Amino acid sequence: MSTAGGTTARPSAPPGAPGRPTRGTWGLRDRPGLVWLVLAAATALVHPFVPGSTWLMVHMVALGAMSHSVMVWSTHFVTTLLKTAPDLDPRAAQGRRLLLLHAGAVLVLVGVPTSLWPATVVGATLVVAAVAWHAVALWRRLRHALPGRFRVTVRSYLVAATCLPVGAFLGTLLARGPDDEMHARLVVAHSLVNVLGWLGITVVATVVTLWPTMLRAPMDADAERRARTALPVLVGGLALAVTAALVGSRPLVAVGLLVYLAGLARSASSMAGPARARPPRHHAPASVAAGLLWLVAGVLAVAWRVATAPTWADAATGYDAVAAVFVVGFMLQVLLGALSHLVPSVIGGGPAVVRAGMREMDRWWVLRLVVVNGGLVLCLLPVPSGARVLCSVLVLLALVVFVPLLFRAVRACVAQRRAIAERMAKGEPPPSLSQGRAEVAAALDAPVPVHQLGAGLAALALAVAAGPATAPVLGADVPAAASLQVAPTGVTRDIEVTATADMTFEPSRVDVDPGDRVVITVRSTDASTRHDLVFDDEHRSERIGEGESSTLDLGVVGSTREGFCSVTGHRLMGMTFTVAVRGEPAGGTQGSDGGGHTGHDGGGHTGHDGAAGAAGPGPAGSGGSPFALDPTARWSDGFEAADAVLPPLGDDRVHRVTLTVRETTAEVAPGVRATRWTFDDRSGRTGPGPVLHGRVGDRFVITLVNDGSMGHSVDLHAGELAPDRPMRTIAPGERLTYTFTATRAGMWMYHCSTMPMSTHIGAGMHGAVVIEPDDLPQVDRSYVLVASEMHLGAPDADGVRPVDAEAAADDRPSLMTFNGAAFQYDAQPLPARVGERVRIWLLAAGPSRPTAFHVVGGQLDTTWLEGAYTLDRRDAGAGGAQTLGLLPAQGGFVETRFVQAGRYPFVSHVMADAERGAHGVFDVTGPR
Repeated sequence: MSTAGGTTARPSAPPGAPGRPTRGTWGLRDRPGLVWLVLAAATALVHPFVPGSTWLMVHMVALGAMSHSVMVWSTHFVTTLLKTAPDLDPRAAQGRRLLLLHAGAVLVLVGVPTSLWPATVVGATLVVAAVAWHAVALWRRLRHALPGRFRVTVRSYLVAATCLPVGAFLGTLLARGPDDEMHARLVVAHSLVNVLGWLGITVVATVVTLWPTMLRAPMDADAERRARTALPVLVGGLALAVTAALVGSRPLVAVGLLVYLAGLARSASSMAGPARARPPRHHAPASVAAGLLWLVAGVLAVAWRVATAPTWADAATGYDAVAAVFVVGFMLQVLLGALSHLVPSVIGGGPAVVRAGMREMDRWWVLRLVVVNGGLVLCLLPVPSGARVLCSVLVLLALVVFVPLLFRAVRACVAQRRAIAERMAKGEPPPSLSQGRAEVAAALDAPVPVHQLGAGLAALALAVAAGPATAPVLGADVPAAASLQVAPTGVTRDIEVTATADMTFEPSRVDVDPGDRVVITVRSTDASTRHDLVFDDEHRSERIGEGESSTLDLGVVGSTREGFCSVTGHRLMGMTFTVAVRGEPAGGTQGSDGGGHTGHDGGGHTGHDGAAGAAGPGPAGSGGSPFALDPTARWSDGFEAADAVLPPLGDDRVHRVTLTVRETTAEVAPGVRATRWTFDDRSGRTGPGPVLHGRVGDRFVITLVNDGSMGHSVDLHAGELAPDRPMRTIAPGERLTYTFTATRAGMWMYHCSTMPMSTHIGAGMHGAVVIEPDDLPQVDRSYVLVASEMHLGAPDADGVRPVDAEAAADDRPSLMTFNGAAFQYDAQPLPARVGERVRIWLLAAGPSRPTAFHVVGGQLDTTWLEGAYTLDRRDAGAGGAQTLGLLPAQGGFVETRFVQAGRYPFVSHVMADAERGAHGVFDVTGPR
């Protein structure tokens, strides 16, 4: 709870006297908390473009701003309550602690998103060291203090400080990528011990004494005793909940949280008396009270979620909503409310100065609180996604406006102090204390500005109305009746359609009369991906996730309209919706998809390119293609072929890999740019996912992060485990951890198993896992080639070809590739030398076509297919092989030696596929 500037409270005794903090400005205390808040606000503004933005925002507030404030202000309150000398904990030592805290926080915020485990560990260690040092300093003050009231507050701070190291340790375990269930349990335990322990117990202990001070009301006579009896209940409930989460007992987590709430109610009951004596009528106490109510709501939400979820993974799914309750509802409102009181108070100068600061901090306070709390409620409810976006923007603005108000308050306080000093310099008496206190009391008893309440509610109502359907409100997208040649009936049909996890719309059809106006509200119950409903470019819903909704207005309909989900592949899976007009002649429709688009489900592209030179589509499975390469096209400047070298095998027997789903564009053949869906390992690759390389017995911890626009999953053939949870489809913005132990050697495939699988695999979502057999001899060079087909639609306005789901389903490839691009190793051949032994690991990723690997001019003396040698050069009298044939999802390796220098083409000997791009070259030079 840092201030934005100014000075500390003016002491009534010389600096260093017992019971008063030292005077003067101190930037390290005053500004870092504000910097963290500004960074969190900036991240919120650009969050669609920042991977892991929700995690970053939560930790910028909790680990950055709130932890800084806890350390600063608990020191201040302890010094005041215990009346100990400030030199027991000099400012220089406090400064070093704060630097340690912020350095650790920065390392954690860099290390976790980038999977830099050492940075995360070092950062967490620095944070723990700073808080431990802080606790020792508080304990020294308690030990040197004379007996007095509210020593329980100091003890509460010490208890809270012991929670942070536990939370940091759990956080570092999370960063290591545990399996799915343990990840969920650690998420719950980590959040509870940090939010309810480190921050919650600190806030509860502080509010006991700060609340009546903010209200300028008498303290409840029983407040200290209630706080003393509440502390063990809070600690016991939290300990039970965290322990239960770690051992996997979901019912006991809920029990522990209910015990914690009992302790919270016990301590907070002392707030009732002061509130009755002087009800909250300005920003500081009202914001703190709202924050504590959200703390209760957050605890209940976690208890309900954990107790009712069928599995731990389900309990952690959608945990962002709980994070919003704790961060926006609890942390930020308590922090900003406390600062509204503390900033004017600590600057010093008497009641007149306090009143000047309060006047600024209370500007539009009712409006701000209504928008923050009402907007947060709406964001948590299943309102249309557009309304949720507008409400979240209003909430952000209402919070951010605090920053300029804080600076205005500091300036007002400083100006008032300067005016008082000038009056005294002229010999005029300063404002009397009684007059200043009367002004402050009058401000505290001022009537609540009810007009601001109405303004806040109106702003939220406007956001709800305008968000999902601005066009229908304006009436801009209702087609003219004349253009439809049908008379409007004046009837509006409000239709609700649900997008389900079974890839259907329910209902899938509705009958209307010609001339009816049709307004459709689309809702989603699918937690694994996002859906929309599209009729044409002007009549489409927003893309929505589970619990969200979106509204579109078709206007007055005169003929049957066909809608569909435009997420690639979903239309093929049956996600269509028909608005049928009664009495219409058979076959009459208002466009096949409402906008004249045919054949492709990717949002308005045709499925078959009629460009000159395109081959006509052959029968399913024949390989006929609607696509032809321009023989004069060249690779773009700066093109680099995918690295085909097998990654070296190190000594580490635990492999931790983050696969981040990205939807991007790439050059996939000379002059051809296409949409690709990738498992990006942060190397920027646009071909297959990274090659995973290990031995039998190695453990793999795979973290899948979905930064795409639809649901995706990962299926690793190299592991043996039930697919229900680790291979499930996760929605955009979610992550899961997939852990397996390699028990058998092989050239294994991994791929997205979200339906339609042919589309997802063909779009690039596949990769290879090389698990070496124990007796594998050393070779001079090892390459990896992943064969796959690519299905491309007609180019858009930018020349980018989209994924064609229909072509993938019909096995009509546009290109055949090695490592994600056609002919790339013709342009940039793979090097070798005469006499070297070269091993080529091969995988047929499909999704539907086999491959037959052949080296033109070479012979294969070793072939290894699906975990076993079919030809071993080490066997006396062994023959040779000309190809290694692989069905889809099969893998193996071949070995060869080149006897002469030259260029040796390698191909798939399914020759039509070689001509479509499954072609490359070994550039063999003379011996070393």
